[in-house]
Amino acid sequence: MRLATWNVNSVKARLPRLLGWLADTRPDVVCLQETKCPDGSFPAAEVAELGYLTASHSDGRWNGVAVLSRVGLDDVTVGFPGEPGFPDPEARAISATCGGLRVWSVYVPNGRTPDSPHYAYKLDWLAALRGAVAADLRDDRPLAVCGDFNVAPTDADVWDPALFVDSTHVTPAERQALAELRALGLVDIVPTPMKGPHPYTYWDYRAGMFHQNKGMRIDLVYATAGFAADVASAYVDREARKGKGPSDHAPIVVDTAPAEATPPAPGTPTVEGL
Repeated sequence: MRLATWNVNSVKARLPRLLGWLADTRPDVVCLQETKCPDGSFPAAEVAELGYLTASHSDGRWNGVAVLSRVGLDDVTVGFPGEPGFPDPEARAISATCGGLRVWSVYVPNGRTPDSPHYAYKLDWLAALRGAVAADLRDDRPLAVCGDFNVAPTDADVWDPALFVDSTHVTPAERQALAELRALGLVDIVPTPMKGPHPYTYWDYRAGMFHQNKGMRIDLVYATAGFAADVASAYVDREARKGKGPSDHAPIVVDTAPAEATPPAPGTPTVEGL
């Protein structure tokens, strides 16, 4: 299976790029975030022409999440029980079962500043997400929580940690919330970077940030151990961040090996060589 996650930063603004990327990359399941479209207006017909079913949860010009699948789309759940709001629940989570994999697409609140009420909302939201994911874990069913977490798990996931002191995305409380989510038995599927030593997934639009690789790893794939054990490769598709009018995030693409696959022969090129 090929699983991908991408904060598209407005699905309608990026639609030609999204459709081209889907046609070229051909993921089986895609988790999208920050779709920013009114409820019911996701371009499902356009992605259907490429073979994808769509489950979308959106509420207007902000937020929005979706799951696209070529391998079935069942048991769709919008939001989750006990989800906090600001003040009302927002379109930040959707889950579905696709080809035997339970997937969550999540767009975690930004937090704004540590002294903002939005930061407390962020921590409450992450705590509630942990409870919902815990309830969704069943037997040995593979599960992956994918999306824009708006948290860099470690200092190595920020291009210059000193610049983020007293800022959100790197505070101990946010990182502890991620650790508690992983403590459910989830594994951080760290992708291979296509440039430099760090697998950044987000770069500010300011001039030069992307080209200088001054980014952050805030888009994550947390998966059950069984799924993680089957991962053959994972990479940040940096090419999707290039060109005219990109999202400020790059997709993560995760490939699992088929059950009958044999190890590659010595010297076979892998994604690490990209």
